[in-house]
Amino acid sequence: MSEPDLFESENSALAHAKAVFCDVDAGEDTYRNTLGQLISYYERLMRETRRLIRRSDREELEMNRLNHRLQELAQELEYRATHDTLTGALNRGAVIDRAGTALARGSLVLIVLDIDHFKRLNDAFGHPVGDAVICGVTASLKDTVGTEDAIGRVGGEEFVALLPELTLDEATRLAERMRAVIAAHRFPTPVACSVTASFGVSWTPQGRTFEHAYCRADEALYEAKRGGRNRVMVAPAI
Repeated sequence: MSEPDLFESENSALAHAKAVFCDVDAGEDTYRNTLGQLISYYERLMRETRRLIRRSDREELEMNRLNHRLQELAQELEYRATHDTLTGALNRGAVIDRAGTALARGSLVLIVLDIDHFKRLNDAFGHPVGDAVICGVTASLKDTVGTEDAIGRVGGEEFVALLPELTLDEATRLAERMRAVIAAHRFPTPVACSVTASFGVSWTPQGRTFEHAYCRADEALYEAKRGGRNRVMVAPAI
């Protein structure tokens, strides 16, 4: 089935004008009438063309707006898939992925920390206050590290810092600054006591797994807790 000719009337008028043009016996009135028909069809075509251009411009603007919104939604979905809802820190899955990528390229220093006596805070003041403490600790960590995407939340009150660019000595000094900043942070009422955290630091060579790096830092963390909390311990060099 052939497609309909959208310019059937115009083609017919054009064919008639060609026939008149080729007719050497056509008179002045015939020429004038034929030219008038062509002018009428041309004006109509111009009006329709302008209308279609305006409509096309509107649809292009709408398409651009929709594309921009789709990009925003894709970014929002990616962010939600990789970040913790409460704190905005990386979630556990993103931490594992980024640590794996870092270890495929080179070595990785991992800092693992846990808020001391967090259950007591929750029991004494309730979960909303506990959430406020977690957010305050997260903000302190981000401010100290200076890079938001280096901080991840891997458990209720447990965090990690991914530091592929640092040496073990540099990361240990950074962990000490983190510990001091958290201890000095003043949390809003009703938290009337200081909040502290214990830290474990590990250095892992290229080619190892996140689990290996995490287990060694976690062992150092528990050594810090057994040693009295609010301190930094470093896993032995491999």
